[in-house]
Amino acid sequence: MQTTEVGQNSEIKQVIGSLCMMNNRFMNFMLDDNKKAAQVFLRVILGDDKIKVRNVRIQSFIQNIYGHSSQLDILAQDSEGRYFNVEVQRSDEGAPARRARFYSSILDTHFLQPGKLYEELPDTYVIFITENDVLHDNLPLYNIRRRIDENAKCFEDGSHIIYVNSQRRDNTALGKLMQDLYCTEPKNLHYHEFAERMEFLKYSKEGEEKMTDVIEEYAARKAEALAKEAVKKATKEAAKKAEEKEQANRIELAQGLLADGMSIEFTVRHSKLTEAEVRELASKLSA
Repeated sequence: MQTTEVGQNSEIKQVIGSLCMMNNRFMNFMLDDNKKAAQVFLRVILGDDKIKVRNVRIQSFIQNIYGHSSQLDILAQDSEGRYFNVEVQRSDEGAPARRARFYSSILDTHFLQPGKLYEELPDTYVIFITENDVLHDNLPLYNIRRRIDENAKCFEDGSHIIYVNSQRRDNTALGKLMQDLYCTEPKNLHYHEFAERMEFLKYSKEGEEKMTDVIEEYAARKAEALAKEAVKKATKEAAKKAEEKEQANRIELAQGLLADGMSIEFTVRHSKLTEAEVRELASKLSA
């Protein structure tokens, strides 16, 4: 029993040790109520060292009574009242343009209170950090703004959509931030604002307990994978048995046809055996 528990604890530590901030759940724990870390993200991505984060929340559920609701990975607000939604997307399918548009619109409908003027609508930033370059122009950053076609001027409505290509991991401030997203060891992080939290989450008992749902999620995925493998194995075995039974039926039919004096060609055609298999059966019958 103790051996099993030791093995499980070792596996849990291995799982936690392998986590980086590109793991959505781990990123949430890294930034949950961590204003300094969230501030680094926003300052580097927006190129603005004056951003001061007032609060940051994870997994914010925004109810839409008229349509699709949303759960935002990370939602921060700065001292100027601007809102920032940060989403980590490892799958290209998780970062389509219309999803960014929807998230931008749902922030608008949620944060303009009844009776307020439209001019009081806060600036919003929807930031997708993607594992791959989903917009395919090999840029480290894509700032998306509305503009007027006729004169190419920006249409300043206060909404911003930004795609960050995490594949661009150079020695710029943004590149180093992207390197940190894939880093699994606190000592190797470029930004010290992340190191203390990662050290706590990975190497303290309290941190391990805090990440219970990450471990449960891993266990659930592992159980699902084992179940799929068991189904796959059972299906393969069932298919093998069915084929063996079918082959036995074909042999039985061929033996009957040959015993009734049917030709090799006739037996091959009706039994679905190969000519070599039928001739072998015929030689055994005549022996």
